[in-house]
Amino acid sequence: MAKDLERDLGLLSVVAISIGAMVGSGIFILPALAVKDAGAGIIAAYLLAGVLVLPAALSKAEMATAMPEAGGTYVYIERSMGPLLGTVSGLGTWFSLSFKGALALVGGVPYLVLLFDLPIRPVAITLAVVLVLVNILGAEQTGRLQIGIVAVMLVAIGWFVAGGGPAVNTASYGGMWEYGASGIFAATGLVFVSFAGVTKIASVAEEVEDPDRVIPLGMLGSLGFTTLLYVLVVAVVVGVIPLDQLAGSTTPIADAAEATLGTAGVAAVVLAAILALVSTANAGILSSSRYPFAMSRDGLAPDLFSTVSDRFGTPVTAITLTGGVMLLLILFVPILEIAKLASAFKILVFALINVALIGFRESDAPDYDPSFEVPLYPWTPIFGTITGFALLTQMGLIAIVGAVGIVVGSVVWYLGYVRPRVTREGAIKESVRRSIGDRALDRTEETLDETAETAVL
Repeated sequence: MAKDLERDLGLLSVVAISIGAMVGSGIFILPALAVKDAGAGIIAAYLLAGVLVLPAALSKAEMATAMPEAGGTYVYIERSMGPLLGTVSGLGTWFSLSFKGALALVGGVPYLVLLFDLPIRPVAITLAVVLVLVNILGAEQTGRLQIGIVAVMLVAIGWFVAGGGPAVNTASYGGMWEYGASGIFAATGLVFVSFAGVTKIASVAEEVEDPDRVIPLGMLGSLGFTTLLYVLVVAVVVGVIPLDQLAGSTTPIADAAEATLGTAGVAAVVLAAILALVSTANAGILSSSRYPFAMSRDGLAPDLFSTVSDRFGTPVTAITLTGGVMLLLILFVPILEIAKLASAFKILVFALINVALIGFRESDAPDYDPSFEVPLYPWTPIFGTITGFALLTQMGLIAIVGAVGIVVGSVVWYLGYVRPRVTREGAIKESVRRSIGDRALDRTEETLDETAETAVL
C-alpha cells in the first residue's frame, strides 16, 4: 500500500515555493526576447499575463481545497475529464516543468559567467544533481531552502528596483503601443510561462499544512506580489536600456543594473539571478516529480513511481526520474529553443484547468466539497478558457506542433498502458451518463404509468 506524504509545508514555505518557481527565467531571460514582439509594451504584457493567469490560479485553488493530493493539475483534470485527458495533462505538464527547470539552470549560468569564467553545461549539471539530492532528503528541507533563497533574491531585486527607479527615462515608455495590441498579445503569450509557478502549490497540496487556508492564500498572495514585482523590474529595464540594446542581451537585468548601480549592482543582480534560477529549478523538481507519483497511484504509470521512502518520506523514484530527464535535456537539447514548447503546453493545460472546474461544478459530484470557491462563477473559468486558447494561437507553428506531439505521445501511452488497466470515468462523463440514465428512467416510468392508465380504462 502506498504511503502518504507528510504535511510539513506551512504558508511561508508555500509562498516561497510559488514565488521561487515564478521569479526565474521569466524575468531574468525573457524580457530580452519579448521586447522584439512588443517593444516597451512588454510592461503591459507582463501585467496582462498576470491577469490572464488568475482564472486558472483561482480554479486550481478551489480544486486543491477539495482534493489536497499530490499531482495538482493532473489530479483535477483526471478526476473531472477522465484518465485519457488525465494522462495527457500529467505527462505533458511533467515534461513542461522539466523543460522549464532545465532552461532555468542553463539560462542562469550566463549571469554567473559575468563574474567567473565557467563552462555553462557542467555547472548546470552539477546544480541539477545537488537539487535532486535536496528534494530526496524531504519536502520540509526543500521548503526551508526556498525560504532562504527567495529572501536573499527579493532583497537584491528590491535594491535593483529602488536604485534603478530614479535613473528611468520616462520618454522610453512613449512607444508602449507602437507594436499594437497584436504585439503585446504575442509578448503576453511568450512571458505567460513566467507565472506558471503560481499553481505549483497545488502539485504539493498533499504536503501542505491546513490546505483549506494555506493553498488559496499562498496562490493569490504570490501571484499578486510577483505580478507587481515583474512590472516594476521590467519598467526599470525598459526605462534605462535602449530597446535595440535590450533585444540583443543575454543578461538584460545585469545590463540595467550596470547602467544604474555600477559594479555592486551587477554583483547583486547576478546573485539574485543565480538564486532565482536555482529556486525555479528546485521548485520544478519538487512539483514535477509529483506528477508521475500521482499518476502511479491512479494506475496511469508503473507502481514504482508511487513508492515513498521510509527514511526520507519522499517519492525517491519519481524525483530521480525527473532529475534524470532534466540532466538529459541539459546535455543534449537546445533548451532555449524548446522553452516556447513548454510555454505553449502550459497555456493549453491552464485552459483545461478552467474546463475541469466547470466539469466538477456542473457534475455535482458528491465528493467534491471545496472550502474555497472561485468568485464570479462560471464567467471566471470561461474567461480563462477563451483567453488561454487565444494566447495559444500566438505561440507560433513550431510551438503548437510540438505541443500536439506531446499530446499524441500521451495518447499512445494511454492506449498502450493505461486503458487495459483503468476503467473509471471522469466526473463529467459520469454526470452525463447519470443524466441520461435518469431521463431514461423517467421516460420508462411515464410509459408504465400511461400503460397502467390505459389498462384501467
